[in-house]
Amino acid sequence: MIEHITWIGDPRKGHLRLLDQTKLPGETVNLDCTTVQDVWDAIKRLSVRGAPAIGIAAAYGCVIGVQKVQEMDAHATGSEGVRHALEVAATYLAKSRPTAVNLFWALDRMRRVEPCTPERLLEEARRIHEEDAAMCRKIGEYALGIMEGLRVGHPRAESGANGVGVLTHCNAGALATGGIGTATAGMYLAHERGLPLRVFADETRPLLQGARLTAWELGQAGIDVTLVCDSMAAQVMREGKVAMVIVGADRIAANGDAANKIGTYGVAIHAKHHGIPFYVAAPCSTFDLSLKTGGLIPIEERAAEEITLGFGKRTAPEAVKTYSPAFDVTPASLITAIITDKGVIEPVDEANVQRVVGG
Repeated sequence: MIEHITWIGDPRKGHLRLLDQTKLPGETVNLDCTTVQDVWDAIKRLSVRGAPAIGIAAAYGCVIGVQKVQEMDAHATGSEGVRHALEVAATYLAKSRPTAVNLFWALDRMRRVEPCTPERLLEEARRIHEEDAAMCRKIGEYALGIMEGLRVGHPRAESGANGVGVLTHCNAGALATGGIGTATAGMYLAHERGLPLRVFADETRPLLQGARLTAWELGQAGIDVTLVCDSMAAQVMREGKVAMVIVGADRIAANGDAANKIGTYGVAIHAKHHGIPFYVAAPCSTFDLSLKTGGLIPIEERAAEEITLGFGKRTAPEAVKTYSPAFDVTPASLITAIITDKGVIEPVDEANVQRVVGG
């Protein structure tokens, strides 16, 4: 698998190494984060992105946050100064991205570590990382079962070399998690076990995570992937090329409304119109049961330059006004099922969310 989040060295003098996803697919560049500011910047500018991966990176950032205090007092095991340094780091990292709930979930876990030492904090960060990899695998097993079911007798499940057609939006793959991804987990397992599969990846405007990241990582794994523009998704569905849509999520409300990368809502509407099942894949840590509906999910707005000056080339007038929400919310009524590490939520409603996630 791709190594894109790695801790280098020991707890007291080590650092976080991240694959800079803003450089893909043209360059493979690693970022060595030695300060909390480095980690914050990497999350904010999307060098590391995807809700689970953001949480993992922030957890390692908490280790970095206490290193200097611990270095000044080698005997300060869980001292007030170290605990304060952890709180300062966690509070600051929480401000990097407002929508991804895994960020806050991971930081809360780090805050509860006792004793508060670099060693124990690094253990917890690694545990969060390892648990996410295991959760991805479980999501993949459930998703694979759905794919195998669609393959049998479904009018859009192509046979032969092209296999089951699956459309995805943005990147909820290995690059976005600590394992084999959420939306892509079933794809990796299908490929691993020889189930014929054909993936259609939306390019995902404006930052092209589908084109730059999903197409790249699936291609690296040898999975049959076809890149399409966002505006082509409806036509691909109309032509009967896909049997299912599967996407990730950055936060899911108690009623099953799911926030994901901007454009997901439109894909769900297209899928509903064409009678294609629409699935969301996410670990239980992505659910925010404190929010009754998706209308309460905070939506991050990105800089105008991501639309007008994307990748260094001006494509719009300098004075033009922009509106650039990073996410949209797909209502539960458009979601066939939510695939989690604890089971499949179907139909998607508050009672079933509580049964699977809250139990």
